[in-house]
Amino acid sequence: MAESNTDTKSSNQMWGGRFASDPDAIMEEINASIGFDKKLFAQDIRGSIAHATMLAHQGIISAEDKDKIVHGLNTILSEIEGGNFEFSRRLEDIHMNIEARLATLIGPAAGRLHTARSRNDQVALDFRLWVKEELQKTEQMLTGLIAAFLDRAEEHAESVMPGFTHLQTAQPVTFGHHCMAYVEMFGRDRSRVRHAIEHLDESPIGAAALAGTGYPIDRHMTAKALGFREPTRNSIDTVSDRDFAIEFLAIAAITGMHLSRLAEEIVIWSTPQFGFIRLSDAFSTGSSIMPQKKNPDAAELVRAKTGRINGSLIALLTIMKGLPLAYSKDMQEDKEQVFDAAESLELAIAAMTGMVRDMTVNTARMKAAAGSGFSTATDLADWLVREAGLPFRDAHHVTGRAVALAESKGCDLAELPLADLQAIHSAITDKVYDVLTVEASVASRKSFGGTAPSEVRKQIAFWRARN
Repeated sequence: MAESNTDTKSSNQMWGGRFASDPDAIMEEINASIGFDKKLFAQDIRGSIAHATMLAHQGIISAEDKDKIVHGLNTILSEIEGGNFEFSRRLEDIHMNIEARLATLIGPAAGRLHTARSRNDQVALDFRLWVKEELQKTEQMLTGLIAAFLDRAEEHAESVMPGFTHLQTAQPVTFGHHCMAYVEMFGRDRSRVRHAIEHLDESPIGAAALAGTGYPIDRHMTAKALGFREPTRNSIDTVSDRDFAIEFLAIAAITGMHLSRLAEEIVIWSTPQFGFIRLSDAFSTGSSIMPQKKNPDAAELVRAKTGRINGSLIALLTIMKGLPLAYSKDMQEDKEQVFDAAESLELAIAAMTGMVRDMTVNTARMKAAAGSGFSTATDLADWLVREAGLPFRDAHHVTGRAVALAESKGCDLAELPLADLQAIHSAITDKVYDVLTVEASVASRKSFGGTAPSEVRKQIAFWRARN
């Protein structure tokens, strides 16, 4: 969509008689927001149609003028969607671009549209509508990502892999259980999205510049028409509030952090040293010089997107932190941060959903790694507590001696002869070998939320019911 070189007179006409001279080029450059806020065109037109309809219903403007306004706004919507609308920087923003075009289309009736409203409540409405729609889209995308993990978890409820703490082998778990950890993370993210939608579900239109209006408007009517639960309750707060945008960015940052943790695991798991998974060609690239390379670029870029999202959150918090009530022009800088973060988040969720669905899981490699690093040591300690009656701290000490012996012999705990184990503690019997395999270790973890396949399947069923 091209930008026109509209005469500066247009700008002065929009402002009225207060300013006699044209804006300086530098002022025009710093003041104009049409380069990015044209993204709000659909919300602006939707809000204006609801406002004009309410004004006519209340007898503030005539039905004839309302019909002209609505017809003109729908014409403008078609022009913008069809790529036939010329945006002018001299008209500053999306609101004045649309209003100027409306005046060209329908004449003096266009001037009645701005009755009982200000650009302050108008932009608050447009932006709130946009963020609400973006949150609804994010909710749907997170639901899709959760579904992808549920499918992989069900497929691998019994697939053994090493569980890590400090990125060191800790205890055996199942890949299904590991997948369900991300279901919990992204489930919390989706819950935050739903709460954010509830928080912002109030209509700003009618707050006017900051004090409300003396016209007999019906704010409940416009709120209902625009899909809000109710109108906002304080006109000063309404035009100065950007909590809904900050909350969106906070949610995006937390979700991005979860995506980045997953991306890091995918990068590690796909290395030849681990070999737990293999990404499809759709989410990998090659090297320009090393033909053997298959790089997890999609995961790495998801990891990087988190930095951009975090930066957007900090930027908007910084913009808002020192502003007195009510509206200040600083708040024009809110939208680019949110638009950029939303684009990054959408792309990251979509890419990660694709990677989770497409990846090939090397269960044999995972199982082999699960038994490394004496991962069943805790099972030996637990057996000593249950079967030999040792206090856990004593059992921990005995197990430590067994691990040291196995390490010196270059074997796993399950490969130690019974005589060697009994030399460490006489209460050990041959039944101990029943708990020293990774399969037995995993199967024994039947506590609620544990890694036992039976428990993993219970959690999958729970999440399928609520997803």
